[in-house]
Amino acid sequence: MDALSPSLGNIDISKLSTADKQALQQFVMNEGQKARIQSSIHALTDTCFRKCIPMGVVKSGKLDRYEEPCMRQCVDRFLDANLVVLRELERLRQ
Repeated sequence: MDALSPSLGNIDISKLSTADKQALQQFVMNEGQKARIQSSIHALTDTCFRKCIPMGVVKSGKLDRYEEPCMRQCVDRFLDANLVVLRELERLRQ
């Protein structure tokens, strides 16, 4: 059920106050943002894992001396790329 539907489960949204509707809308937006962040982290983890862990198996529950730096560098590049994109979006907003 989406945030704009007239009812939410057994709650009639049309009877909520304006402030409550705004709070609910903000909550839904925040939850959507959390979901997008979690999805991004999942994609990062998956990409770096496939790139750095041969055969997709971590031996002895630890990354070896080659896998750990690979994972670290992969994550660092992902974060660097995100910062570049965010800075450019911020620049375009101004």
